[in-house]
Amino acid sequence: MTELLDGLGRPIHDLRISVTDRCNFRCTYCMPREVFDNHKFLPRKELLSFEEIERLVRLFAGLGVRKLRLTGGEPLVRNDLESLIERLANIDGIDDIAMTSNVSLMTAARAQSLRDAGLARINVSLDAMDDATFKAINDVDVSVQQVLDGIGHCAAADYDEIKINMVVKKGLNEHSILPMARFFKGTGQILRFIEFMDVGNANGWVPEEVFTAAEIVEMINAELPIEPTDANYSGEVAKRWSYSDGGGEVGVIASVSEPFCGGCHRARLSAVGQLFTCLFASFGHDLRTPLREDTSDKEILARLENIWQNRNDRYSEVRASLVGTPIKKVEMSYIGG
Repeated sequence: MTELLDGLGRPIHDLRISVTDRCNFRCTYCMPREVFDNHKFLPRKELLSFEEIERLVRLFAGLGVRKLRLTGGEPLVRNDLESLIERLANIDGIDDIAMTSNVSLMTAARAQSLRDAGLARINVSLDAMDDATFKAINDVDVSVQQVLDGIGHCAAADYDEIKINMVVKKGLNEHSILPMARFFKGTGQILRFIEFMDVGNANGWVPEEVFTAAEIVEMINAELPIEPTDANYSGEVAKRWSYSDGGGEVGVIASVSEPFCGGCHRARLSAVGQLFTCLFASFGHDLRTPLREDTSDKEILARLENIWQNRNDRYSEVRASLVGTPIKKVEMSYIGG
């Protein structure tokens, strides 16, 4: 098979699949309460069925997709995820299935059943180590301990990898950077710091609230010396840093201050079957309609090829030139991270 490349020469390797637009958190940087409290979420019939997701993934696998990540909203609010994961794990070419979750709903039994179904890795959202800050961010009174319990259940289920994602917003939670680093150092769980990004339009993003990757690294290195580490693979989004004393590693995702568009090989599928070719996209491509109109695999495959070949997204690289320009972008809660 000839490698499918987009307009900037980037292949497609990763597909992120939102299984729901609902979430049990109201994080201020993603689904702020003032915007989403009266929001009408999607009825079940509008969501892609597991059969429809499986069919699309089979086609994507034929184009070079090897890694899948289930997202939301919060994926654990959708029932019977194990069934979907089992379907996806049996598709030829799919080598890795991961999930991003706040794990506040993760029980020991659920962690094990998801693992048994074929879920290999999990990324956990946790933005502070103190309840006052964390509850101010999640805005639903979920404690840090509830998330740590969920992480513990995943660790007991022996996932291949557990990563902890912390979104850092200046003036909100940068004081939690070192407590997070101290807590997860030596656990084998990889802590990743993410610059506050302008995904969607609901989170009130301004450049002045970005606590940069350089600032994060400087803060950690001053107390817990770290040194740069080579990427695990081409296109890895996080820059890796290892503790000098061998206590593991941290990652920093610098989409704002150090864009990595040139190595982006990810596509995103929304819960209703819209395909987005960038996290900051203004529009998607409808795949649900052809799925439900008995369109052949050959025709859908041709549509996927056409979408990717015409992709030229590089929003993060041109962001500075667009500041102040009104742009309607898809919300993170709709397509995941």
